[in-house]
Amino acid sequence: MGDPLYAVLLLFAGLIGSVVLYWVYHWLLKRAEKTESKIDDILVAATGKPLIITVLVVTAYLAIVSSGIIPPKYEYILDSKYLNAFYIIIGAWVASSFSYNFIHLYGRWMASRTESEVDDRIIDVLEIAVKYVIWFIAFLLILSTLDIDITPLLAGAGIAGVAVALAAQDLLSNFFGGALIVMDKPFKMGDRIKIDDYLGDVISVGPRSTRIQTLDYQLLTIPNSKIANSVIINYALPEVRLKIKIPVSVAYGSDVKRVKEILLEIANEAVERSACVLRYPPPTVYFLEFADSSLNFTPIVWAKAFNMAWDVQDFINTRIDERFREEGIEIPFPQMDVHIKKS
Repeated sequence: MGDPLYAVLLLFAGLIGSVVLYWVYHWLLKRAEKTESKIDDILVAATGKPLIITVLVVTAYLAIVSSGIIPPKYEYILDSKYLNAFYIIIGAWVASSFSYNFIHLYGRWMASRTESEVDDRIIDVLEIAVKYVIWFIAFLLILSTLDIDITPLLAGAGIAGVAVALAAQDLLSNFFGGALIVMDKPFKMGDRIKIDDYLGDVISVGPRSTRIQTLDYQLLTIPNSKIANSVIINYALPEVRLKIKIPVSVAYGSDVKRVKEILLEIANEAVERSACVLRYPPPTVYFLEFADSSLNFTPIVWAKAFNMAWDVQDFINTRIDERFREEGIEIPFPQMDVHIKKS
């Protein structure tokens, strides 16, 4: 026989303790809100309610055990393994709540500092995934505590995991490729980039793919896994101005000094008349090559932005054609001289 009076006192003490813990819990929450760190808020929120429920359940369990009101044929329900299963549930509750709130608070804070939406979606996935993982582990531990064989379940989960991993291989590679883009930051929205033979402006970075608007205003969707393994040219970094080299060829016999003077005059004219050309660095002209059919020069000017290259080239090429016609300078076409030796 148990002691009913002791059981009642124990149950009463548990109720009083739970009420005290409830008030302490709310007092700690208010104190935590006044501190700069958010870790204490997360910790108090994660442990408060589970601790109160634990006190209630454990004291109720001990009161029932000490009361002797359970018939002998039902005493198996008082086995300590059920109490241990309850402890696992409480531990999973605390771990799940703490992990979720930590990721939600600090993950959202880090994601808000970037322009991309990929990191926000990664945080969404992590918030859900951490809960499922913790509760799945808790479920397996509970089954093991209750002496239920979990070997078939683990084997089935392993096979299912392999099948899902194979089926979602491309999806996962693109997802983690997007995560790498967010962390490494090779480009951002609005940047003009070149990936392999694709050139355009970045308009969005998603969890599976990145969308680029080409110069022909076509939408190009590239998987993130391809971008993560490609060489990327970013025309907007480290600054938006663009160095423009314009190849110019003239016929052999042309006055090299005069050609350079004309090209430099045209480049300086572009600085004065075109809204797309920078004054500094100043334009330069180089005579670079004696080619097979021509003398090759390269004027260099700086465009104010990467999206002004065609305007600059159009202005300069048009003026080169006009000035060369006025000066009688010939722009040669490719030719080959064949000499036949008579025997």
